Amino acid sequence: MAKNEIQAAISGDLSLKILNQLPTPVMAVDKELNIIFMNKAGCIFTDKKWNEIKGRKCYDVFGSEHCNTENCRMKRVIKGAQPKTIRNSVLMNGKSIPIEYTADALRDNSGEVIGGLEYIIDITETVKQEQKLKEQSRTILEISTPVIKLWDRILILPIVGVVDSYRAQQMMDTMLNKLKQTSSKIIILDIQGVAAVDTAVANHLIKIAKATRLMGCTCIISGISPAVAQSLVQLGIELGNILTNSDLQEALADAFRILNYKVLKQD
Repeated sequence: MAKNEIQAAISGDLSLKILNQLPTPVMAVDKELNIIFMNKAGCIFTDKKWNEIKGRKCYDVFGSEHCNTENCRMKRVIKGAQPKTIRNSVLMNGKSIPIEYTADALRDNSGEVIGGLEYIIDITETVKQEQKLKEQSRTILEISTPVIKLWDRILILPIVGVVDSYRAQQMMDTMLNKLKQTSSKIIILDIQGVAAVDTAVANHLIKIAKATRLMGCTCIISGISPAVAQSLVQLGIELGNILTNSDLQEALADAFRILNYKVLKQD
């Protein structure tokens, strides 16, 4: 055997050992998507032996959401697309497993595309952590948006901190659902805990007030501090016919007046 042939054999054997020692599944297919290689991690992942996988269509083995669709990256790279890592899910033993996979064209020594190469990462734990963080974020938002029944047909939403677009939408959803549940006629937005009110925050509050009005409810904004009042004037923001008060006590008095409630002293 010639020296270069021996080196090629040694190199090929070493490459195969490296691929089989990788902890992530690696697969190669020909241009017809027949599997021509699967490392040990891939066999373990599919719970199949190599002789059960060899020559089969990759979509028959993995049954992923992208298989046999235009989203299949393996098809795309074989046709000339650039490598890209995307998320997917595969069906293994009746169980859906979330993965990230990267596909690239498989080329021969002359550079001609002869198939595709793909490696897969099981992201089950990552997805679980992401879902946990989303649930925690949702819980924090719910805690930070407590719509409280202050009196019969009167609700209050104390707002503390920064009001961005996402939080404003969450506030609106929470308020409208609460209005539907309680058939309340007054809701007080107490913004005493909002450090600064700019154009964006004011617009969010106006949208919330308009949405509640469409449900037959009057919105009162309380907690307007001198600094906030000056900011609104300087910014040229008009709150229209939205009732405003400097403190919650005055807002509650307005609510009582609108509903014709009277507070009577008992002897």
